[in-house]
Amino acid sequence: MKKNEDIGKIGWIDIAVEDAPALRDFYARVVGWEPEDVAMGDYNDFNMMIPGSGVPAAGICHARGSNAGLPAQWLIYIVVEDAAESAKICADSGGKILVGPKAMDGAKICVIEDPSGAISALYQPPPA
Repeated sequence: MKKNEDIGKIGWIDIAVEDAPALRDFYARVVGWEPEDVAMGDYNDFNMMIPGSGVPAAGICHARGSNAGLPAQWLIYIVVEDAAESAKICADSGGKILVGPKAMDGAKICVIEDPSGAISALYQPPPA
């Protein structure tokens, strides 16, 4: 089995806030990102696309559901081989598990707090 070459890389970045449409509009004006709706049931979160490319650069999410309670800060998603194993090692090494691990579109994610208090997410890609 070939090892995922993205292990250890930052694979995604997003932010969860109370007023996602206002922040969407802010970043569209400030950096030129082009918003794309992401259906979340009865509301939309947003992929922010690199101008003219159709390539997502970041996500802006509502602070609802599993995002409720996350601080309003940019959250990096670090690619790991096994989210559950990395979460266990995090907890055993003085970190905290804030969300998950949980399945999301075939992937697994886990939001952690490291011993310094910094928050990040672990991201296990879907099986190839």
